[in-house]
Amino acid sequence: MYTLLSILQVFIAVVMVLLILMHSGRDTGLSGAFGVGTGSGPFGGGSLVERNLNRWTIAFAIAFVVNTVILIRIG
Repeated sequence: MYTLLSILQVFIAVVMVLLILMHSGRDTGLSGAFGVGTGSGPFGGGSLVERNLNRWTIAFAIAFVVNTVILIRIG
């Protein structure tokens, strides 16, 4: 069980890094390459994509914290 949760923790961490890099910052970061922060592109506008990106990031952050607490408790 501990090994499975550890593998899941690594997966969640990698996905979180990718999601955070997708966010548009002051310099539009990596999201500018995909048309997320520019307001144009194949998505038709950045607001819906940014909102969904925020939701996914929050969901994975919560999963990361919960998984960390479970790993600490059983470890």
